[in-house]
Amino acid sequence: MIKAILGAVAIALASAAAFIYSGLYPMGADDQHNKITYWVLETMRENSIARSAKDIDVPELSDPSLLLMGGADYNDMCSGCHLKPGLSENDMTIGLYPSPPNLASRLDEHGHEHRLTNEDAARRNFWIIKHGIKASGMPAWGPTHSDDRIWGMVAFLERLPELTSGQYQILTARSAESGNGHH
Repeated sequence: MIKAILGAVAIALASAAAFIYSGLYPMGADDQHNKITYWVLETMRENSIARSAKDIDVPELSDPSLLLMGGADYNDMCSGCHLKPGLSENDMTIGLYPSPPNLASRLDEHGHEHRLTNEDAARRNFWIIKHGIKASGMPAWGPTHSDDRIWGMVAFLERLPELTSGQYQILTARSAESGNGHH
């Protein structure tokens, strides 16, 4: 019985290695994963982020200076992929797979209202901005940005879905003396 189990495990490992090294799995961003692969990757991502973010202390995010700092950073670093009010897609969102979420919308990528509480969403957003997401195009901003700047972006993300294009322009403008804000 043990020999049969070891033989089955050896065959499974050899088959997996043959598949991995065969190059048969399509890796182009214009060729979507099958439903099982997508579900596995999405489930792993969401559970990993939830576990990693669960103990993050969320500061008071209603400070207007935090909102203004976060708005300018969002416009410079995030809007190309995650969009501005009034846009539903652009060349980046069409060309990336998985497509980045439209953070200017209250709906998730499946067309559903976001289900997280504000505090859970803040923890999740902070963790994602700070650490990024492997193989998704989402960079880790933590190595180059302080936690305060990241919390500024989180504060801005809370307000983003309700902003008009005009309000967005005002909240994302950088003053001339602040430069582009990247250090």
